[in-house]
Formats: sequence, C-alpha cells, structure tokens
Amino acid sequence: MAGKRIVSIGECMIEMSGGEDRNYRLGYAGDTLNTAWYLRALLSKDFAVDYATALGSDRYSDDIRAFLDTNGIGTDHIQTIPSRRPGLYMIHQDKGDRHFTYWRDNSAAKLLADDKEALGKAVEGASLVYFSGITLAILAPKARGRLLGAIVKARDKGAKIAFDTNLRPALWSSERVMASVLTAAASLCDIVLPTHSDEAPLFGDKSVEETAERYLELGVEEVVVKDGSNEALIATAHERVKMAPPPAKSVVDATGAGDSFNGGYLSARLMGKSIAEAAENAHRVAGVVIGHKGALVDPKLLG
Repeated sequence: MAGKRIVSIGECMIEMSGGEDRNYRLGYAGDTLNTAWYLRALLSKDFAVDYATALGSDRYSDDIRAFLDTNGIGTDHIQTIPSRRPGLYMIHQDKGDRHFTYWRDNSAAKLLADDKEALGKAVEGASLVYFSGITLAILAPKARGRLLGAIVKARDKGAKIAFDTNLRPALWSSERVMASVLTAAASLCDIVLPTHSDEAPLFGDKSVEETAERYLELGVEEVVVKDGSNEALIATAHERVKMAPPPAKSVVDATGAGDSFNGGYLSARLMGKSIAEAAENAHRVAGVVIGHKGALVDPKLLG
C-alpha cells in the first residue's frame, strides 16, 4: 500500500475516564480519532495524518484543535459549527468491565457531512481514507449518502478505503437499517476491520471465518476480523492468517483497544509489512493500550 496522506473521518469527543472516588481525567477520544492517534504515533513523519470532523467555537473545541495540532494530527479539515459543541462520554469501570454514558445530541460532528464541498476537499489527494460505523451512525441519512459519495470519489482517484464497522445499535433507528448501511459501506472498501462478537448477533456469523467470508463476498480485498483476546483472522482472496495476541501483562482499561489494533495494523500495512506482520504489530499495540487508562496512550509507550 503506497501513499503518504491518511485522512480519518469521524467524531472526536470529550472523554472523562478514571472515576475513582468520583475523580475523572479529562481527555479527548473517539473511535476514528483513536485510530488516527495510533497511526500518527506509529508512522514516520513522511506520512501526514489528518482528522476530518466538525467542532464548535467553544473553549473545548478550541482545545481539541490545539491538542491535535500539538500531537501532529492535521486539523485543516475540521469544520466549525458555531451553534454546536463536542460530544462527551464518561467511562465507568465495574467488575472489570467498561460502561459508557454519552452526551452527544448537540455534537457538531453530526454535521460533518452537511457541507459537500468541504467533505470533498478533506479527502482530496488522500492515499488512505478511514472511517467507521459510528461515523455513519451519527449522520442523518442524506449526510451518510454524501459521505459515501465522497469516499467513492476518493477511491476512484486512487485512495485505499479502510472501514471498521464498529456496531453501536443504540445509535441506529433499527437493526435492519444498521445492517443495510454497514453492508453497503463495506462494499465500497478495500480493507474492513470488523469485530466478530459484535457482528455475530446481527448477521448470524457462527465463526470468524464466516464473518470474513461475508465481507470477501462483497468484494472487499482484505478483511481483518478481531475477536477480543482470541485469535484475529486476516483474510484475502488468496491468503488466511490467524494471529493470537500475546498474553496481557495487565488489563487496566480496554477502552480504545480495537481502535489501537486498527492503527497498529494499518500503519504496518502502509509501511509495506505483510498481513501477518501487521496483525502481530496490531496485537502488540493493543496490548500496550489496555494496560493504561483512557483511549490514548503516550506514543513513547509504543516503542
């Protein structure tokens, strides 16, 4: 996979993590931002990593822009919607599991695809465009069409398209609509990175192999099926690789594990690594992330 400019499209939110004795740590995260973060951390400076979203004109929106700029993630394609604000979520840990509470009704990112011209400019010249099921879920139906139209144009001009289906039923009007939209979106993509345990209840997949085959039949070139602490399956028309994660040293917070896996995988592929090498790198990165609180860890920890 050749090319030097990556564009990740989605929603950046205010993240409140920790929560011990009601003391929370404020950060910024969101599935596509998390993956952009790890792409930026793992790729050389020869690569540009841009984030395309919409924010407001409030202090937290300004701080998000400054945070991204400081950490080398491009902000030129972040739209400003003065009447809107960033969404917010809190992570509550209970008996080793994560529980999320969201406030995103007034999120500016819901309007990220309302301006067709701005969206087109965001993906223009991209070598890789990355988005997710959450990106699609937060948009109005017509806006989803505009986003997918821009993605098709980018692909026609040579961009590779990577997509994490990232199923969140609560964000969709129905399971039927969710399944239909995600399937249509995946059919436009070169690389799809689903999670088997999320996909199985919706699509009836009995194994990671069935999940992979379903996407290969849509014409996807490369399917990377995550399965938590179990082996990941990477499938193409000519190759199948299963890769187990190394034993976890400690699990502090699994937030962002799948997103960091995606960043680890895609960064390795961008640097010409094989699918097996990319999967190994993806597991390594996710293993570091789950050992720390919050979705974004210090790049220095990634080695």
